[in-house]
Amino acid sequence: MEEKATSGDARAQTSLGRYYLGLAEEKEAELNNRLAVDWLVQAAKQGRKSAARLLQRCWIQRKGIGEDNEEEVRRLSTESKFEQTVRKAAMMMFRKLNPGRKEKMAVSEMMENVGQVNAVHAGQFVDLDDFVEITKRYTQGMAPSTGSTQSQGPVLQYPITAVIEVKDQLIDWASRAGVQWLSTVIPTHHVNALIFFFIISNLTVDLFAFFIPLLVFYLSFISMVICTLRIFQSSKAWENFSALTTLLTRFEPGLDVEQAESNFGWNNLEPYLYFLISVFFIVFSFPVADKGWIPCSELSTVAILFTVVSYKSLSPSGATYAKRALITEVATSLCSLTSLLPQSAVLLRMLSHTFTTLPLGDSVVMKISLPCLLDLYLYFLFFSMARQRGFRGTYCFLVPYLVCFLWCEFSVVLLQNSSPVGLIRTCVGYFLFLFALPVLAVGLAAMVLIQLVKWFLELELTKMIVTLAVCAVPVTLRLWTRFGLSLMDVFHSMSQRGAVKLILCCVTMVMLFFWMYVYHSEGLQGYNSTLTWRQYGQLCGPPAWKVKGVAQTQIFCTHLDGHQVTWTGRFRQVRVAETENGAQSVINLLPVFMGDWLRCLYGETYPKCDPLRNNSQEEEELCVIKALAKHTCHVKRYDSYVLEVGVGMPEEDGVPEDRARDIKLVASHEFRQVLLRLQPGSLVEFSTTLEGRLGGQVPSFELKAIYCLDCDSSLLTVKIERDWRRTTLNSVKFAFDFFFSPFLSARIDV
Repeated sequence: MEEKATSGDARAQTSLGRYYLGLAEEKEAELNNRLAVDWLVQAAKQGRKSAARLLQRCWIQRKGIGEDNEEEVRRLSTESKFEQTVRKAAMMMFRKLNPGRKEKMAVSEMMENVGQVNAVHAGQFVDLDDFVEITKRYTQGMAPSTGSTQSQGPVLQYPITAVIEVKDQLIDWASRAGVQWLSTVIPTHHVNALIFFFIISNLTVDLFAFFIPLLVFYLSFISMVICTLRIFQSSKAWENFSALTTLLTRFEPGLDVEQAESNFGWNNLEPYLYFLISVFFIVFSFPVADKGWIPCSELSTVAILFTVVSYKSLSPSGATYAKRALITEVATSLCSLTSLLPQSAVLLRMLSHTFTTLPLGDSVVMKISLPCLLDLYLYFLFFSMARQRGFRGTYCFLVPYLVCFLWCEFSVVLLQNSSPVGLIRTCVGYFLFLFALPVLAVGLAAMVLIQLVKWFLELELTKMIVTLAVCAVPVTLRLWTRFGLSLMDVFHSMSQRGAVKLILCCVTMVMLFFWMYVYHSEGLQGYNSTLTWRQYGQLCGPPAWKVKGVAQTQIFCTHLDGHQVTWTGRFRQVRVAETENGAQSVINLLPVFMGDWLRCLYGETYPKCDPLRNNSQEEEELCVIKALAKHTCHVKRYDSYVLEVGVGMPEEDGVPEDRARDIKLVASHEFRQVLLRLQPGSLVEFSTTLEGRLGGQVPSFELKAIYCLDCDSSLLTVKIERDWRRTTLNSVKFAFDFFFSPFLSARIDV
């Protein structure tokens, strides 16, 4: 039996292992258990399932396990039945490809034996264990890396090399020490903070509401495109995988091909999950984004193209259901699009006509129509895909098809938001792109060059260069001290994580930052509160202070926090509570001569105060202050004010005005023009959010909107408030309809 086992007979090796395990029960347990494990390891490597079971028992009972074989025993004893079958088939295949029974053989020689020479792998060698592991990974959908590491020779080969190395190390050490000293001299943290606050102070909610949705939309769209291209590229790996499993079944007919395909689908889910996350972001950002900055017609054509590409990348195993689902989805979309036809096309518009509606709760309704019935059949096909192979079809067939489905849905949404002119422009543009690409390339390059020249001419070049230099100082010092100015290493370290991961990470951070900004600006508000000023005064004003005390009244009135109210009152006065000027703060850190130069570069010069010159009122006021100012220029246009407005309760129903019930409104810089033009005693209507704060004995709230009721000019109106609740509900409604319409539709009042 030992002769057979030594020659490679797996059955004999298993029998010897079982024999030595029994012998270990009688004498020399440690030695016999070790011999048993050694023979069982050799048998398990050949895919012997009984040997693997015995080896697993030895692993659990710690029989014959040492430091030298612990890892190998653990790996072999934890293999599944599928992996053992693949191991057996791979062993047989390796022997067919290695008729000379070599211990190791070159990959190129192995390829010659099957008539497929691959010069890329020349010079690499594979032994039996490597071949088995590679085959196992391929059958699980994980292609092993073909990159080879290159050994680097010793650095100090000759004395001159040692001297050069020491010199480089000294220069690097001296430069790092110098940069660290320079970074301690220059207040980089202060400069960073001032630049950051200067940028933030110039950002507004309107700018965020315009820019952030567009940024999220385009980044998510790019992520969808990259994921789809990767999925299409992985279809080639599927072809190689199918060829390998077909070859393995010739050597081991008992190989579970469906299990292999399930493993392949599970281990290649990553791009599909990233795609679905990207769709989530794009669905919630599209209804909020400004459609004027989204080329819906062009993007709809791209979406149709990727619908076809994603369908071509589907595996043949689920082609039957996928074909039916795609035909059903296209038919549903075409029927829905007939609602955009003119009213005269009565017969065609009947394809999208809703016969009746069936409410399913307060917020969801089912529309009985032809697209609804087709959509219902589509969901049945989805369920049929998912329930295949014991619901392993969810990730083998359904998730891959969802890529095709979502691209088709997105193309329909884009077409619905396209204009006839945009569609004509798209057709002409793609025609020119195909037949006049060189002319378009030259024209595009010329247009970009002209725009750059105009941009440089319109901007003050010196100001732009100085701004970039100031911002680059802390960034350069930081990179130098941390990365040694190796920007390419930083770029490669980021790109190795994957472009899609980087994009999704950026989108997530932008969404979180935007949400925090909006929540900080708006809070959780109760809209359309019916609370009157007089009621609030009775509950939280001086009458309540006398009964409960100020502190207890404050605690009680926190129950009203978040209520948005609109009241009418008499304007008392306005004063500046805070002033911020980021440019002035940066200039104050610099030497006097540099600060004066930057003050004149970024700011404005005081006017020439000539008595014979007809100056404006503003220039006259500046002439008065010019004689007392220390500088010839100022940067006051970068001032940002926080204003404090006093408003009193007007006379009502014969009740006289009571200044004890006055309130203070904290107004942002956007209200400056209106508040400075209001006259004391003007009747104003204002909106604010109750927060229960007290400034001394006077309640203080944040001003949201103000309107002068008895002013002549209609310019005295400012409304700085956004209905974020309405915007959020609109996005939720669009997302629900995107995924479930026309079968189900959201009925949300927005």
